[in-house]
Amino acid sequence: MSVSPIATMFDRISPKYDALNHLLSLNIDKVWRRKAAKAVTKKQSKTILDLATGTADLAITLAKRNPQAHIIGMDMSEKMLEIGEEKVTKQKLDGQIELRLGNAAALPFEDDTFDAVSVAFGVRNFEDLDKGLSEIHRVLRPGGQAVILEFSMPEKFPVKQLYRFYFKRILPYVGKRISKDESAYDYLPTSVEHFPKPETFLQLLGEKGLKNSTKRPLSFGIATLYQAKKQ
Repeated sequence: MSVSPIATMFDRISPKYDALNHLLSLNIDKVWRRKAAKAVTKKQSKTILDLATGTADLAITLAKRNPQAHIIGMDMSEKMLEIGEEKVTKQKLDGQIELRLGNAAALPFEDDTFDAVSVAFGVRNFEDLDKGLSEIHRVLRPGGQAVILEFSMPEKFPVKQLYRFYFKRILPYVGKRISKDESAYDYLPTSVEHFPKPETFLQLLGEKGLKNSTKRPLSFGIATLYQAKKQ
């Protein structure tokens, strides 16, 4: 598998990734992941694919909420997965969580394999969003659910104005200073701005066969939790 520019970027920032995530979100990202994990485990799914798993934060949360589930975490950044492996081992979840290198646009699984597919803050990084969503639909079992947590841009005053200032000015500055990477934390606000708005994303899910989709804004719309099912 060829290494994409996005994977290379995440490889570079992997040593500081977790610390910066928690710092820049004031630890709210942990709350958001717990909400996503609750949505996934509500039906006690036995087989879960966590795409764009990164350093395995959501996979670990899923495992703790549902000890009977087998979870495969997949990411295209080898360095992020290495950190994830260390965390999984430290939590003694090796027997429950399996981490793999892979691309969401070409999943190495048969049709109708998983009860649930989750993605936390990674769907906007898919190199091909259409293919990625089609692959999620393909590997889900009939009745299986997709749970996607992603950043979004608030629309209401004054949160919209305050957040845009933070997102475009403060976050890139702090990110660059701590990570020592000149581009990664410019990429973050740009990728969020270019990601489809919640209503448009719901339509896209439906076009890919993921029906009964819902969206739930979190923290005044800073993030959105999407849920959909394969019929």
